[in-house]
Amino acid sequence: MIASTSTRMDTAVARLREATGVSLAFGGTVGASRKLSLAHFCGRSVGALDGVTLDPGQGLGGRVLQIGRTVSVDDYTTTSVISHRYDAIIAAEGLRAMIAAPVVVNERHVGVLYGANHRVGIIGGRVLDALSDEARRVGQELAVDEERARSDRLREHIRSAYANLRMLAARVDDPAVKAALDRAGADLAGAVVGGVEPDSSCSLTARELDVVALVATGKSNAAVADSLGLTVGTVKSYMKSIMVKLGATTRMEAATSARRAGLLP
Repeated sequence: MIASTSTRMDTAVARLREATGVSLAFGGTVGASRKLSLAHFCGRSVGALDGVTLDPGQGLGGRVLQIGRTVSVDDYTTTSVISHRYDAIIAAEGLRAMIAAPVVVNERHVGVLYGANHRVGIIGGRVLDALSDEARRVGQELAVDEERARSDRLREHIRSAYANLRMLAARVDDPAVKAALDRAGADLAGAVVGGVEPDSSCSLTARELDVVALVATGKSNAAVADSLGLTVGTVKSYMKSIMVKLGATTRMEAATSARRAGLLP
């Protein structure tokens, strides 16, 4: 299961505070408008920052996104390196010394992590290192999540295409065309299972593969019957045989077992 961005950021700010002991560790993510929305907190807070949206280039976080690197201020209220649009909010939280770093995924700035204290002072190297490490870590986690999600979407597209090819092959009378469609389906299946040989102890007939391939896409028995030009009763009979062969107790369990056995992409 892929963790949500929100979960990743919540975990990151908790790790950051534990590692540094800052008064407040918090973070935000960049939306489609390129604005930074603050929603992740760990530490002492009165809630003034929760839900605040920062415009590009504004405040500490906006500045970090603008220049693409870590920014530290000894006293937020007096520093000249950032704009002071959000001073009232920062004052409500009583924050003074602050540091923030960008979270980067595949060269895109997707968020900002902050560490803040309720007193004026230089942010030390230990905090800087911990913040940099955490920003890098959560960026890498999010990059992996993105790639997994992309792979999952591609896999579902391939599975849908495979099921459609099986459906077309089942309706074609020309042996040459049917064979070509079967080969195309086998190529798609091979692209997903990575050359793993199907489990010979779980062999299904061609028609059973047609049925379970469509079931695997979420189709009901009635929809499978309509797609293959069969009766619902016939589909149920095929499914009963499939479930027995695969040791499954439900339709979707049968589809999952077929995939594990290398029979479906």
